[in-house]
Amino acid sequence: MNNFVFHAPTKIYFGKGQIENLPEILKEYGKNVLITYGGGSIKRNGIYDKVCELLKDFNISELPGIEPNPRIGTVRKGIEICRENNIDVILAVGGGSTIDCSKLIGAGVFYEGDSWDLVKEPKKIGKVLPIVTVLTIAATGSEMNSTAVISNPETNEKLSSKGKNMAPKASILDPEYTYTLPTIQTAAGTADIMSHVIENYFKREQAYLQDQISEGILKTCIKYCKTALENPTDYEARSNLMWASSLALNGLCGRGKDDEAWSCHPIEHELSAFYDITHGVGLAILTPRWMRYILSEKTVDKFVDYAVNVWGFEKSEDKFDLANKGIDATEKFFAECGIPMNLGKLGIDDSLLEKMSHAVIAHRDLSNAYVPLNEEDVLNILKMCL
Repeated sequence: MNNFVFHAPTKIYFGKGQIENLPEILKEYGKNVLITYGGGSIKRNGIYDKVCELLKDFNISELPGIEPNPRIGTVRKGIEICRENNIDVILAVGGGSTIDCSKLIGAGVFYEGDSWDLVKEPKKIGKVLPIVTVLTIAATGSEMNSTAVISNPETNEKLSSKGKNMAPKASILDPEYTYTLPTIQTAAGTADIMSHVIENYFKREQAYLQDQISEGILKTCIKYCKTALENPTDYEARSNLMWASSLALNGLCGRGKDDEAWSCHPIEHELSAFYDITHGVGLAILTPRWMRYILSEKTVDKFVDYAVNVWGFEKSEDKFDLANKGIDATEKFFAECGIPMNLGKLGIDDSLLEKMSHAVIAHRDLSNAYVPLNEEDVLNILKMCL
């Protein structure tokens, strides 16, 4: 296991009724609050009214309509609102898109140039307005990390940015707030959680304890996703998925391993940059194809661990047969959760595959991935997804 530093600065309020702590959490940072949210589901399910009731003694501004793949134009709009209203703290009510957008807004308030600079050059991120979140979907883990992914539709770019000060100060995780999610969002969110773990699990450096944690998170997703789909108000299922989301990407699973480039996420970012698809759906389609593409004598032992420890297959002498069983089980699971498992079902053909493959490598050097990938490799993987 390599040396590492692990710091998780976000205070988590987990469970039923934790929203009642919101006024006490926010007052530490000031009276002027910007509430950010997406398409209005929080108004339909009552979360918005509850937040407003609790914050009656605060000065409230709002930024609604944050996109599923949050856009830099919305970030710029949020920055203007913060500056005009002397905002002290941003309250992100929603999922990863709302939280990511809020992080860049918080950073952009203190940056004199254009906020897209902070996406292209994260080292420019300095001071950030305090971010507090009320989570409504188990998926990205943005509620407990310092990363944000922002899209620029003018340039067909979707890029990740990271700054240590962008981590939320506190996050409220009430599993009941995920009861009304559309089934595809529950499924896609679970695929996103699993992909975060898989990207760290398949690395060259071994870290036994971290891999045991990773396998536990993956098994939790497999155990509870279908339950949540069949019974959306099953608290046990929702609570396990919500906590899995946070643990999958708060830095724990990847510590002690080499700092290798991720593979599926950079490829998916180009898919959703060009076609604006749901991130978790793209990851579900890509992951088993990437697995098949990189399976070799060098990687087969790790795939055997994955098949045995995550999917419960019995060990056998034929390592490749066992590895393929684990990959097949992954693809079958996503399909059974209702995710369309090829790009054609999303209206994506081969017309832009070469352009996207070039963009992947232009934005992210994958020569240091678990299995190094070049532009031709990425194109081959994308073709497997059609």
